[in-house]
Amino acid sequence: MVTPREIIEKALASGRNKLLEHEAMQLLEAYNTPIPGYGLARDAEEAVSIAEKIGYPVVLKIVSPQIIHKSDIGGVVVGLNTPEEVKEAFKQIIENAKRHVPGAQIEGVLVQAMAPKGAIEVVVGGIRDPVFGPTIMFGLGGIFVELFRDVSFRVAPFTEQDAEEMIKEVKAYKMLKGYRNMPPRDIKSLIDIIMKAQKILIENPEIRGYNPLLVSRHANTHHQATAGTYARRTESVRCTCLRQLIWL
Repeated sequence: MVTPREIIEKALASGRNKLLEHEAMQLLEAYNTPIPGYGLARDAEEAVSIAEKIGYPVVLKIVSPQIIHKSDIGGVVVGLNTPEEVKEAFKQIIENAKRHVPGAQIEGVLVQAMAPKGAIEVVVGGIRDPVFGPTIMFGLGGIFVELFRDVSFRVAPFTEQDAEEMIKEVKAYKMLKGYRNMPPRDIKSLIDIIMKAQKILIENPEIRGYNPLLVSRHANTHHQATAGTYARRTESVRCTCLRQLIWL
């Protein structure tokens, strides 16, 4: 496994101020942050091989330093369930990238397991504030962050108790505790992810921040390391992606 230092130095040596998707995932892995299966495919056959390994459904995303807004150019295809769909999506994504961004350096296509339906998204964001230093944000995803701005902040370093208070401060915390027919969520795993998010900023001064990590919760009987058990099921929490990656 590559180290955080190797990942960052590679990006800087390439003249980039953002990590590519697979590099961001590697950084999360280096900090033992639970993430869904993924792989970088250079051709359609490799994309199928990765999809078969991690399991369907999958999402495909173009990986290029010059293409930031991937959806705008048709660089993202979700909900792929068969090898044929993966092959066609890979071909279409590459064609779209070459047509809309001629001359773009295409590293490949990220193949990633999709979060299951019904998962609750939470966001964990970070920024290196010029006054306060490393600062972490927490909130529930979707309209809770985008419309209601229902978020909490802490300046690093902070304790696990502080991380728990961050979670409890947001108005949507009731959903995480369990609401009506919604089961309670694994708060301990969320605390662990928040603690790792601050560690990434503290230990890597080159990182100026990152747009929200999306975190989903789902059933997974094979992911014991970050699990909490409810009603005979193993509920795991995973970081599913980084929006706009990590700024260096």
